[in-house]
Amino acid sequence: MQPLRYAINVTLDGCVDHRAMRPDEEQHRYWTEKLAQAGALLYGRVTYEMMEEAWRSPARTGVRPDWMADWGLPFARTIDAARKYVVSSTLQRVDWNAELLRGDLGEAVRQLKRQPGKGILVGGVKLPLALAELGLIDEYEFVVHPSIAGHGPALFAGLSRPFDLRLVERREFASGAVAMRYERRT
Repeated sequence: MQPLRYAINVTLDGCVDHRAMRPDEEQHRYWTEKLAQAGALLYGRVTYEMMEEAWRSPARTGVRPDWMADWGLPFARTIDAARKYVVSSTLQRVDWNAELLRGDLGEAVRQLKRQPGKGILVGGVKLPLALAELGLIDEYEFVVHPSIAGHGPALFAGLSRPFDLRLVERREFASGAVAMRYERRT
């Protein structure tokens, strides 16, 4: 069974709003490697649409928007090529190497996990909360940025019950950010 890994950037105060952090070239290389290692990506509608808007065009045209440095293009190409699954009850169709997942979330994700593969990387806020509630996330990876946002959305806001994790990997970046990967304790 392939693992489901949740990966996200977060500030010291738990904010997961991507605009509250400023990933640098080293972190982009790190996330590019993580994307390349995954067999597929799993997103909810909001994250899928946000990622598609930001990364699809630069990956395909090589023309980067004003906000993107040259070192962002390998990330764009990697995410563009990745297989994606999108959980949505409102989207009628998706493309960008994507397939819609409908019906019972738990069963759909269990079915994905049973398929052969290198693992599934899930991102976003609401979908990972639902998957955590169902006990379906095997690993959690957070890149904690040395900043305080003072606002949300907050990591796992609304989680109905706590659970324990075990640290299995840690990496420090020159910026002061720290990547930490955890497995769920059973």
